[in-house]
Amino acid sequence: MFGSLKQVTCIVGVSLSLALAGCQSTTPDQNLSYWTPQSQVAKDFVSYVNEVTDPKSEKFIPKEDRIAVFDMDGTLVGETYPSYFDWVMFTHKVLRDPNYKAPAYMKKFANQLEEGWKSGKLPKDAEKIHAKYSFESFKGMTIDEVQAYAREFMKTDAKGFNNLKRGDAYFRPMISLVKFLEKKDFTVYIVSGTERNIVRVLLENVLDVPSDRIIGSDGVIKATGQGNKDGLDYVYQPDDKLIYTGELITKNVKMNKVPIIAREIGKVPVLSFGNSSGDLSMSQYITNNKKYESRAYILLGDDSLREHGSEDKVQKLKKYCDDHGFYTISMKNDFATVYGEDVTLQK
Repeated sequence: MFGSLKQVTCIVGVSLSLALAGCQSTTPDQNLSYWTPQSQVAKDFVSYVNEVTDPKSEKFIPKEDRIAVFDMDGTLVGETYPSYFDWVMFTHKVLRDPNYKAPAYMKKFANQLEEGWKSGKLPKDAEKIHAKYSFESFKGMTIDEVQAYAREFMKTDAKGFNNLKRGDAYFRPMISLVKFLEKKDFTVYIVSGTERNIVRVLLENVLDVPSDRIIGSDGVIKATGQGNKDGLDYVYQPDDKLIYTGELITKNVKMNKVPIIAREIGKVPVLSFGNSSGDLSMSQYITNNKKYESRAYILLGDDSLREHGSEDKVQKLKKYCDDHGFYTISMKNDFATVYGEDVTLQK
C-alpha cells in the first residue's frame, strides 16, 4: 500500500528522492526525482519556483500566497487500472461485494460503466450518474466505514499491470514535485473529483497534505438520530454517529472546481496541476491570477509502454493547452519512471 513510501524516502541535500531502489540520480537537477535529465519542463519549473521564492526577485511571491492545487486521478495517481479508483471500487461493490445488495438500476449502470471503459464508449452522463449512485451506495455508512472500505480496495491488484497494487499506483515524478514545492514553503491543496474522505485515504501515507487541505466530491452527512430533521432543528446526541445519507452535494470536477477552490481556499492559487478536460477550468482560473506570475500544468497520458496511454488521444488536449498558455508534461518524455521499474504493462 501507499504506507511503504514514507519508510523508504531518501533525502540527500535538497534532493527529494522517493525511494524506488535507493535514491535515483536520473533527475533534471538536484531538486526533482524520477524526471528524465532532458526534461525541459522540469528544469523550467524548478527555475520558476526558485525565482518566485527569491525575495530579491521582481517575481517574488510571499509565503502566504504560495498556493498550489493538484488534481488527483491521472495527475498524482493512476486512472487506467482500468479506470478511476472510485469508479472501479463502485463497480466492485455493486457487482461483486456479497455484503452489498445493490438495486437493479444500479447494477445495470455498473455493468454499462465497465463495458464503457473497456470499449472506450462510456454511457451518456456517466460522470453524473456515477457520482449520484456512488453516494447512494454509501448510504448508512460512517466516514470510518467508507475509508476502511477504500483501504481494503487499495490492497487489490491494479488490473492491466504487473507488480502493482491499486494503493501503490502513484506517479513517482509528480509526488517528488509536490515534495519540492513543500520544501519551498508552498501550501498544497488536493482538488479531486473523488469523494473527499476516499482521497484522504489514498494519499494519507504518501503526502504530508493535512486533511483540511483535501477537497473532493461531497455528499450529505447527518447524525444517526437526526432522521428528516434539518440541522437547524436537531442537536447532536451522545450516542450519535455521522452517516452518509446517500445524497450527492457536488461532484468536484470541471467548472465546479473553481467556486469550490474560491470557497475553501479563499485565495487564487498560483500553480495548478491536472491531466484532463476536467481540470481546464481550474487551470484557467489560476492563470487568470494577475497579482503574480501563475502557471497551469497539464500532464499528458501519452505513454503507451509504461502506462495505458496514447499520443493520439492527447493531441486535442495538448492543442487546447498550447492555445491557452498552459504548460504540458509528457509522461512519455519527461518521466524517467512512472510507477517504478518493476511495474510493467500486462500483455
